[in-house]
Amino acid sequence: MGKCTIDHTLEDVKQKLAEQSAFMPRELVIEVGDSLSDDSDQTYLNEVFHLLKKYDLADESEREKRNGKLSDLVK
Repeated sequence: MGKCTIDHTLEDVKQKLAEQSAFMPRELVIEVGDSLSDDSDQTYLNEVFHLLKKYDLADESEREKRNGKLSDLVK
C-alpha cells in the first residue's frame, strides 16, 4: 500500500469500518470499533483507514495480513 497524504477523520474511519464489516471477522470489527475515539491520533486513523480500504476486494492471504496488522494496532 502506498502512502496517502490525505488525513482521514474519525467519521471517515467509522464509515469505512461499517462498509467493510460484513467481510471481516466479527471480533475484529468489534475491537477496531472499540478502539476508535475522539482521542485517536491522526496516524492511527490513517493506518486503520488504509487497512480497511478495499478490504472486500482483497484475497484471503491479503485479508489475513490486514487482520494481523489491525489486531496489532488495536492492542
